[in-house]
Amino acid sequence: MFSSRTRWDRAQNRLSALLERRRQAGGDVVDLTVSNPTEVGLQAPDEVLALLGDAQGAAYAPDPRGLASAREAVAADFARRGHAVGAERLVLCASTSEAYAWLFKLLADPGDNVLVPRPSYPLFEFLADLESISTRSYPLAYDGAWHVDLAAVEEAIRPRTRAIVVVNPNNPTGSFVSSTEAHRLQGLCARRGLALVSDEVFADFGEEPDPSRVTSFAGDGPALAFALGGLSKSCGLPQLKLGWIAVSGPPELRDEALARLEIVADTYLSVSTPVQRALPDILARLPKLQAPIAARVKRNRGALRERFVASSATLLAADGGWSAVLQVPATLPEEQRVLRLLERDGVLVHPGFFFDFPREAYLVVSLLPRPADFDRGTARLLADVL
Repeated sequence: MFSSRTRWDRAQNRLSALLERRRQAGGDVVDLTVSNPTEVGLQAPDEVLALLGDAQGAAYAPDPRGLASAREAVAADFARRGHAVGAERLVLCASTSEAYAWLFKLLADPGDNVLVPRPSYPLFEFLADLESISTRSYPLAYDGAWHVDLAAVEEAIRPRTRAIVVVNPNNPTGSFVSSTEAHRLQGLCARRGLALVSDEVFADFGEEPDPSRVTSFAGDGPALAFALGGLSKSCGLPQLKLGWIAVSGPPELRDEALARLEIVADTYLSVSTPVQRALPDILARLPKLQAPIAARVKRNRGALRERFVASSATLLAADGGWSAVLQVPATLPEEQRVLRLLERDGVLVHPGFFFDFPREAYLVVSLLPRPADFDRGTARLLADVL
């Protein structure tokens, strides 16, 4: 009766089961995995939510690509970041996940595949399954800094590969694509007839400015490219469902992609009018919205670096993002360590295999928790790995 696309293994893993039992028993849990700003005291000011009450939002006159005023606001935000993207090259959607789904529809037929980075957030396989395509991974290599393994990217391409996905900066490694890597990826995609999809939701949260890194693929190059963003991460507003796709590349490919995307978007019309009406005023408040998140991330990353500097664990270098990766002694399997941390110490962290790290032993923590909780949790984590 049901589609094979949704035939996922829904069995609860051991960590989730232990977490549920502990919470049901009223046990203390310091959650170092939380990635929702609204759960850790980083809610938007009331004035932002009040913007949704614009009376013009009561009228419904949909534009498949998104209201012109909203697209112009996104174009202005790209200009703030140093990238010239006209509003006519933008398509609005409800989220980055929906953007991926639309692009997989646009680029791939059932049975095709796309290349995705490893390690990375465990989302792509689900999205690919729902479009009846598959993923193939390419590695990010670490030698004191993260790099795209460009030779491995090319080796991973198959006759039915349709796109290469980059997450810039990556989640959880926090690594940006370098300008050299970007140039070579663009050239590779152009030569092999592939599209480049760049997820840039964390692009504004870099550690320090660095001219050697690329913050966006929103600019015409030799390959068809799509730059994705949205309010969830850039403004810390996951409750306001609005994302965007910037389309770049050779004019004939770019224009055909936009024409086809318009039909896909018109089929769904998923973005609400009130949030589109509010978008110019929301993006005008971007510095105010980002500042407390950036300060929290900086503070917690610094505290983590200081706490673990003389330990047997290593804090891996990162360029930005909201997560941190710790390489810990492989004296225990990752699953056993995270279960012990939760059961004995009441601390919840992600094991590296959750993000498809190719080997053990890594732990991933969010940098968003309140400082008191973060310090309490990482102190217990430190005691575990010493």
